[in-house]
Amino acid sequence: MKGTNDLILKTTTTIIVFIILGFSIYLFFAGHNAPGGGFIGGLMTAGALVLLYISYGFKTMNKVIRIDFKNFIPIGLLIAVLTGVGSFVFGQPFLSQTDAYFELPILGHSHLATAMLFDLGVYFTVVGVTMTIILSIAEDEGEEALSKQNG
Repeated sequence: MKGTNDLILKTTTTIIVFIILGFSIYLFFAGHNAPGGGFIGGLMTAGALVLLYISYGFKTMNKVIRIDFKNFIPIGLLIAVLTGVGSFVFGQPFLSQTDAYFELPILGHSHLATAMLFDLGVYFTVVGVTMTIILSIAEDEGEEALSKQNG
């Protein structure tokens, strides 16, 4: 399909990805008080990234996003474990949480909890695992298509 014009697909993808990422961030921050959190936020972020890979192509996106998503997995797990162990410092049971209200520059008066740190670890882990699996499958399919085309 060389030479196809995907202007409409790329334009709508850019708008849709922006909306998905915005909603993903909203769900991440709402997760300690309402449905949402790191898991669904991570899945939605991975979905937005996959949409970009589908629209713009594997080679183009690898030039734009030079991230090895495999690195997200240990980072996320480390954040989640340290969040749980951090409660021991204050003599509390594993994964105990505390919360308070803060005045934030853009968000104003906001309720924040230490559960958000755990959710951040889950978020990174989910994005890392999901993108690693999907991109590995895409690479395998691409190599298979090339081998059929060449011989």
